Amino acid sequence: MRLLAALFVAGAFVAASAESGQRKDFTPIQKKWWAFQPVKADPAATIDSLLLAKMAGKGVIPNGPADKVTLLRRASLVLTGLPPTPEETQAFLADRSPAALESVVDRLLASPQYGERWARHWLDLARYADSEGFKSDETRPNVWRYRDYVIRSLNSDKPYDRFVKEQIAGDELYPNDLDAKVAVGFNRHFPDESNAANIRQRRQELLFDITDTTGSVFLGLTYGCAKCHDHKFDPILHKDYYRLQAFFANTRIEDTAVLMPGPELAVWKAKNEIWEGQTATIRAEMQKLLETPRKKLFDDRLFRFPEEIQETILLDPAKRTPFQWHMFMKAKDQVTFSDEVCAKTLRGEPANRYAVLKSELGAFDSIKPAEPPMAQTLAEMHTEAPTTYVLKNGNFDSPAEEVAPGFLSILDPSDASVAGGRRSALANWMASPTNPLTARVMVNRVWHYHFGRGISGTPSDFGLMGERPTNLALLDQLTASFVSEGWSLKKLHKQIMLSSIWQQASSNHAANAVKDPENKLWWKYPRHRLEGEAVRDSMLAVAGRLNAKMYGTPVFPPLPAGVVTRGGWKVNTDTSDHDRRSVYVFVRRNTRYPMFDAFDMPDTHESCARRNMTINPAQSLELMNSRLVTQWSTSFAERVRNDAGQTVDGMLDRAWKLAVQRTPTAAERTGAREFLDRQTKLTGNETQAWADLCQTLLSTNEFLYVN
Repeated sequence: MRLLAALFVAGAFVAASAESGQRKDFTPIQKKWWAFQPVKADPAATIDSLLLAKMAGKGVIPNGPADKVTLLRRASLVLTGLPPTPEETQAFLADRSPAALESVVDRLLASPQYGERWARHWLDLARYADSEGFKSDETRPNVWRYRDYVIRSLNSDKPYDRFVKEQIAGDELYPNDLDAKVAVGFNRHFPDESNAANIRQRRQELLFDITDTTGSVFLGLTYGCAKCHDHKFDPILHKDYYRLQAFFANTRIEDTAVLMPGPELAVWKAKNEIWEGQTATIRAEMQKLLETPRKKLFDDRLFRFPEEIQETILLDPAKRTPFQWHMFMKAKDQVTFSDEVCAKTLRGEPANRYAVLKSELGAFDSIKPAEPPMAQTLAEMHTEAPTTYVLKNGNFDSPAEEVAPGFLSILDPSDASVAGGRRSALANWMASPTNPLTARVMVNRVWHYHFGRGISGTPSDFGLMGERPTNLALLDQLTASFVSEGWSLKKLHKQIMLSSIWQQASSNHAANAVKDPENKLWWKYPRHRLEGEAVRDSMLAVAGRLNAKMYGTPVFPPLPAGVVTRGGWKVNTDTSDHDRRSVYVFVRRNTRYPMFDAFDMPDTHESCARRNMTINPAQSLELMNSRLVTQWSTSFAERVRNDAGQTVDGMLDRAWKLAVQRTPTAAERTGAREFLDRQTKLTGNETQAWADLCQTLLSTNEFLYVN
């Protein structure tokens, strides 16, 4: 409330022009806001010096270092989402050198599991899903290639500025790089009502999604608040919203982007031409048979559109305006029918003849080349883009003044130079080392994922209503270092993890808690729960079942009885696929995987900067009653007991070391023995008793939390 009052006093709500609805000027508080200032850093400062100085000024005493097992477990879970193995634990405990932790960090950053773990964070931001959303929630068959692109990029430590450029304009900036073509799929992840009849509204809603997501993910600003009027708090004009949107005004969905290098594609085309030549007569007759049903299906579908869209679809392509081309491309898939769909409407002799021709065509399958790999992404429509207008109240049917592509007026009020491509201009501006937002935002995100909370607690809102950084000097120091070190995320991880701040114990300190109850000075390492995906992966790893296969089409593990999905969920026949890492599990927008849902998986219809971390009964019920958890617990117990001749104490040691990387305390050992005796008498099955004990270990806070 005090900030709100201050904004009023400072004149944040400046009288608007009746004609345009735009502020006459930015207020002093907006002009001086920290996020829009150049990054300032002291080259001699470090994470520790900046935070310890703050603590000393408040009379707060930092925690000492965590024990080695806790540090190893923390490092492994944060960087890979998996607990360390007993062998890794033993090696780290035996390493007495000062560089022992550094060696662990280097090993974990070099592991392929790093990319899988951190890709999940980025996919949250990108609102990634394998389906469209809305009522039909159709599958997007090739969108998974973007997920693999993210994993590969992170594992290779692709510089973040390049990572940004590829996702905004990879097709323009790096036309010969197939990965860059896939990367542009970042803004293909919008939910889409693909069968919507109001094409103008559909196009505008997709542009809204792209604009909002680009602003929040890369710039850390709530751009969406300016779609109807000047932002109430931040220096984002109503006009600025549409200036940003104009960069994307000429994009179209491209779901058949071929991913073949030039020489391979040439070979494919040559083979396909041979097949086409030898089957031309058969295919021509088949198409002749389909003409009538295809025309009927087209006519039936055409009349669901508004009259202006019908006219656009039927218009001579040479006469279409740039805007009409966009309307046509959005409507085209709804009036285009596959041969298979058309053939199903054939009856009598035409149907019989078509079946014969289809069989004859099949005889040439041996010379027909397989379809090339494809990506679902975005591409430019034509050289000329449709005009972008400021929309009154965000209404697609109420255009006001025309705008050109441009950046935040508070940073650069001029129109952008788009000679090299609209999105290229935006990508280069966002990834510039002089941009005060992009690098800061990513550094804060990395800190957030390490500690469960960012230096600014609102990772996608660096505006006036977001949380100010608890230590701006620290954020700027890390940002300056990040950029000077080549935008390397791995170097940033290492810098954070080798600080004494990151290595602190999580224990509470009563006096500190009084002075800094929210731990904003970072006097202790904050405990935080693992996400549902990491919980599942950790359970599979401890059970000895985790399938380490990387990349490829998404997997469909079994669902609990009674779960219904629109769009389908065909469980993989290869049961080993059921135990793939969670990042590869199919993401259906309208049916979240139940275990992930219980542990606060975000709604993939929009970008998620920080997950909720609730504690609710569904989580306990999932851990206690899930058929999958009981299966994994049984496998865990079999792994514990697989060596003949072990004592009970030896097996207990092994169970604790696998789950939480330590041996049980005397009290835990006594309690476990009593539990095993009681469960064995109750069930009459010693194996089941061990499975129950292992399930209990997998349900403990020590297993579920990063400490």
